[in-house]
Amino acid sequence: MKYTVLPNTDIKVSKICLGTMTWGEQNTEAEGHEQMDYAVERGINFFDTAELYSVPARKETYGSTEKIIGSWFRKTGNRDKIILASKITGPGHSNQHIRQTGFSKDDIYEALDNSLKRLQTDYIDLYQLHWPERNTNFFGKRGYEHDTDEQWQDNFAEILETLNELKKEGKIRYIGVSNETPYGVMRFLEESRKKGLPKMITVQNPYSLLNRLYEVGLAEISMREDIGLLPYSPLAFGVLSGKYLFGKPDNARMTLYPNFARYSGPQAIEATAKYHDLAKKNGLSLAQMALAFVNQQPFVTSNIIGATTMEQLRENIDSINVTLSEDIIKEINAIHTLSPNPAP
Repeated sequence: MKYTVLPNTDIKVSKICLGTMTWGEQNTEAEGHEQMDYAVERGINFFDTAELYSVPARKETYGSTEKIIGSWFRKTGNRDKIILASKITGPGHSNQHIRQTGFSKDDIYEALDNSLKRLQTDYIDLYQLHWPERNTNFFGKRGYEHDTDEQWQDNFAEILETLNELKKEGKIRYIGVSNETPYGVMRFLEESRKKGLPKMITVQNPYSLLNRLYEVGLAEISMREDIGLLPYSPLAFGVLSGKYLFGKPDNARMTLYPNFARYSGPQAIEATAKYHDLAKKNGLSLAQMALAFVNQQPFVTSNIIGATTMEQLRENIDSINVTLSEDIIKEINAIHTLSPNPAP
């Protein structure tokens, strides 16, 4: 395994982060435990979860992923070996079963305390805002459309003040954002500087061969402000494994949940076929080429991989041993030029 450091800290994390959102839905507790055991064997020390998980979000499975991680901590006693990241759910977005969601002080305290109980721990290393409260473009929405009737009022400072209290109480160590825009990241930075409040140290946004939109504005912020990207969906919901090029496999995510079509439009499939041919030409699996591309980006702190089978997990973790040559990167960029960001 290769390691890096969470920005603005001395915390060493594996370059591969274990994503967990299928546990409790597509994966059982036993399978989640098996994945964590194997990941630790392979040197992974960074797990990412969220109160919303498992996915798709349902009342019946709310919090199930955190519970699975918590039972593994209890069984193994490995809490001190893991850098643990979780997230507080944002408003709306099919989460009415959770609570009156948002980032008020009461909401944040309630969400965090409930996550700590499920996780069977008294602290979270990296606590993230899962998506913004305000109206903006995320979760597959490509462009920003301003809502003149929006009720949201600027509360960046208030959020940081609450998170600072929790940090002082020892319940969280560091903070980050997810599904955030350049505007949101810079506003948090502005408030933390003005008021001496904690800094957002990571951004968890989509990033893959099919969605390189992070490069447009946020990559510069990452490099200049020392904020690391934790890319999610680096295989674009499994599309970049190539398996959907040849039909719909049984038990695959988009076979089970066809509404998860974010990365499977015609332009995305066309680009995927080109990346598949490039990987094959160079003796690589498409999944490992796609993950290695993400691993090599200078703004990436740790690449969040997920799997529903142990075979997938092994292949995804093994991507850490793949280094793409300059020639392969040039060919990837040539495909990207012809098919730029086909999936938002």
